[in-house]
Amino acid sequence: MTPIEVSLVLAGVLVLLVIIGVRVAFACAIIGLAGLFIIFAFDKGMGVERGFWITLKIAGQIPHSKTASNVLGLIPTFILIGYLAYYAGLTGKLFEAAKRWAGWVPGGLAVATVFATAGFAAVSGASVATSAVFARIAIPEMLKEGYNKAFAAGVVAAGGTLASLIPPSAILVIYAIITESSVGQLLLAGFVPGLVSAFIYASLISGMAWFKPSLGPPVSGFTWKERFEALPGSFPIFAVVGIIIICIYGGYGTPTEAGALGAFVVFVVALAQGMKWEQLKGALMEAAKLSAMIFTMIWGVLIYVRYLGFADLPGAFAAWISTLEQSPMITLMLILGAYVILGMFMDAIGMLLLTLPVTFPAVIALNGGLGVTAEEAALGMTADEISIWFGIIVVKMAELCLITPPIGLNCFVVAGVRDDISVQQVFRGASPFFIADVITVGVLIAFPGIVLWLPRLLTG
Repeated sequence: MTPIEVSLVLAGVLVLLVIIGVRVAFACAIIGLAGLFIIFAFDKGMGVERGFWITLKIAGQIPHSKTASNVLGLIPTFILIGYLAYYAGLTGKLFEAAKRWAGWVPGGLAVATVFATAGFAAVSGASVATSAVFARIAIPEMLKEGYNKAFAAGVVAAGGTLASLIPPSAILVIYAIITESSVGQLLLAGFVPGLVSAFIYASLISGMAWFKPSLGPPVSGFTWKERFEALPGSFPIFAVVGIIIICIYGGYGTPTEAGALGAFVVFVVALAQGMKWEQLKGALMEAAKLSAMIFTMIWGVLIYVRYLGFADLPGAFAAWISTLEQSPMITLMLILGAYVILGMFMDAIGMLLLTLPVTFPAVIALNGGLGVTAEEAALGMTADEISIWFGIIVVKMAELCLITPPIGLNCFVVAGVRDDISVQQVFRGASPFFIADVITVGVLIAFPGIVLWLPRLLTG
């Protein structure tokens, strides 16, 4: 068998391991080690013993060299910002402000939840953290007002996915590392698509509640004075967002330094709000747990990615894509369709880590290769712009993984926080948002300027 054929067989084994329940990090590490051993021991003729030691050397060096990068320091700082904001009570104040301003529309509390999760996503890099926080804050409020239980849970699970797109986003950082794209431009590019996605969610909620009022009645009775009184409590969150943006795009620091500064600012605000030691300890522990999970996944997948590089599967796939006769857009649709299927069996970060080494070169190949001009590009963008645009598209596709059965992580998180709501109810409540996400992806594909406008404005 050729290295490519061996790679395809091992990829099938990897998918099988994931389906039967092996953690993505461990499944990727096992297959990566097996593949490297086969290449060095047999394909390169180095023998079993030497091939074994070379495999171990590569497996030990690559994860360390990649994760020692300063760029990955963004992930724990962004996650810490979110948990500090929650334990300091800033999240509850943000939800209260959203409730007073948006509660009057059909499904008002659910709409307020979406906008509050979007605001919280701007200081939290993790969808799981966002869903867990608002399962504690928003669902009790919605149930108290007579909202349908499954609908309320689905709104929180779907709203939590916005943290994948609205920066600071851990998934966008991981995408940037794998594809060697600009972290700053990717983070900037996520703002407008994230807001578009939030407004599409809100429109869907209001439409559903308007046709079926029992899903979520509006909440009225707030005076203009009460609405304006609720705004100051949300200012610290938006101040942190402003500080991060100014730090990165004003040239005052790197994205990693901006994340650290943002965490420090939220920490100071939390102390001023009277945060106790137990609350600080809880924020630090939760951030450490989630960061450790993400880094473990990165380590395992990087071993597999290095094997793919030796086998040249990404290059072969890109070359094959470039020979296809159908339009680049149809090929792109097929790639995104594959993400929908994979998302049913894998978590978002694992799916991107696993697939990007193959799909990213293929998408660049659709554009005629690196270094082309916008006039020469089949997709109408330069190679760097395609990298940014595809990053936002693929991260939005990854959001689908968080709410689609059977692996939808956000749904399991919401069900885990709320003992009175089953995971089946959460999946049922989140299912309409799949349609909203498909619409959002369609809009971003049809109008790439939505993604590229802000990066072009501030960095062009």
